Amino acid sequence: MEDFFSGMDLYLKTLWIIALVVSLVFVIQLILTIIGMDGSDGVDADFDSNLDDGGAPFQLFSFRNLTNFLIGFSWGGIAFYETISNKFLLTIVALLIGVFMLVIFFLIIRQIMKLAQNNVMKMESAIGETCEVYLTIPGEGKGKGKVHVKVNQTLRELDAMTDGETLHTGSMAKVVDILNESILKVEKL
Repeated sequence: MEDFFSGMDLYLKTLWIIALVVSLVFVIQLILTIIGMDGSDGVDADFDSNLDDGGAPFQLFSFRNLTNFLIGFSWGGIAFYETISNKFLLTIVALLIGVFMLVIFFLIIRQIMKLAQNNVMKMESAIGETCEVYLTIPGEGKGKGKVHVKVNQTLRELDAMTDGETLHTGSMAKVVDILNESILKVEKL
């Protein structure tokens, strides 16, 4: 290893040391993330809350982001060392590559967060929605039928009742209430 560094100037040695150390840290982080030891405390609460950090899945100043930035900076600097002889310009290019790595990481995390959204259906969010009768709903609360309604941006088929006249298949209705936490109360539009 000493022979590898012996012919290099201080700037290139520094880039190589940063690249090797940060790459090792990145591999360790990757392995820990894959096996599930990525810093989560393992605490899971059984209530609906919003205790996140302001809705931002991306914290600018974190160890993982520093690692991603330094990987881009160091390997970018090494890659362009022979091409760009001006060290100031090389540093600017390496900094831009580091920032580019942060942006790429942000976009990846944002897409992953979309996949991890809580899709638990909350019946209350159906109130006020327009629905289509799928199976005839007997009038005057005499029985149940089924409707297609969008709940949390997902089309669902749910049980429904009405106090009004019979609603036939294909007719449109509006959800006005929830009965017994699982049956929609609808009225004709």
